[in-house]
Amino acid sequence: QVQVVESGGGSVQPGGSLRLSCAASGFSLDYYAIGWFRQAPGKEREGISCISGSDDSTHFADSVKGRFTISRDNAENTVFLQMNSLKPEDTAVYYCAADRNPYTEDHSWSANDYWGQGTQVTVSS
Repeated sequence: QVQVVESGGGSVQPGGSLRLSCAASGFSLDYYAIGWFRQAPGKEREGISCISGSDDSTHFADSVKGRFTISRDNAENTVFLQMNSLKPEDTAVYYCAADRNPYTEDHSWSANDYWGQGTQVTVSS
């Protein structure tokens, strides 16, 4: 079955860290552009980070820049989102999505080919 699956979510105190994983099955993530999105209750889905399929260049939304990093491990067929210095406003369901166009400049949710089901991240004291 061709799919991407997120894992690694959970509950953490402010200032804590989590590492989310986006694992692919049924296809190789090599050369896919991967994006991370999140949606908090009552808010629109927000694109927060992506990694290029062509040169592994990365991009971050201002809301997470300097706190989150994205990386890929082709041997594990997985992309990671390392989240540090977490804040209560980071609470959301986090999703990954894969785009088979490694050169894409369209990082919107709908531009992708595969979407995960999401993993909950809760930041609270």
